[in-house]
Amino acid sequence: MPTHEKSIDRYFAAWNASGDALEKAVAAAFTEDAAYTDPLVDVTGHEGIAAAIRGAQAQFPAFEFRPANRPDSHHDLARFGWELVSRADGSAPVAGFDVVSLAEDGRIRSVSGFLDRVPGA
Repeated sequence: MPTHEKSIDRYFAAWNASGDALEKAVAAAFTEDAAYTDPLVDVTGHEGIAAAIRGAQAQFPAFEFRPANRPDSHHDLARFGWELVSRADGSAPVAGFDVVSLAEDGRIRSVSGFLDRVPGA
């Protein structure tokens, strides 16, 4: 599996982790100084990213982030679509795409997120 795909797999693992596993998953997926920016949040570092993930999980309990397509990548960049899917009924009320920049070790150093589908929008 190419580095980009492994990095993105770790990204989804972090967004779907909870409890004590969340901090470990964030550290595995993101550099210490990673930046995460989307229309709703702009955070830096493991603590900020973990807080953003916890916030999304609180707003959408019993949902999980899933890839919507295969990543497209070149150099240290990758882009991919995602959906927030209900474990109960499979509905996906939120969807978007992210562009990530990778560090040499394969961890994500920045995320620029875009929302394509949002409830009530």
